[in-house]
Amino acid sequence: MKGGIDVGENKDSLRHKAKGAKDKAVGEMKDSYGDAADDKKKKAEGKTQKAKGHGHDAVGEAKEDRD
Repeated sequence: MKGGIDVGENKDSLRHKAKGAKDKAVGEMKDSYGDAADDKKKKAEGKTQKAKGHGHDAVGEAKEDRD
């Protein structure tokens, strides 16, 4: 057990969920910046990165359910 969390079998799942959280947060910042600066390219990058984050979450959930 590491830091109070059993990371044995779910290590891969947690890694995907962490990547998902990071991508969604960074994507949200890019999306918001794109709105504020009227930068369509940055807004599109943000939406793409948020979608990537949701994908990582889904993979993490699937791996967790598998175990």
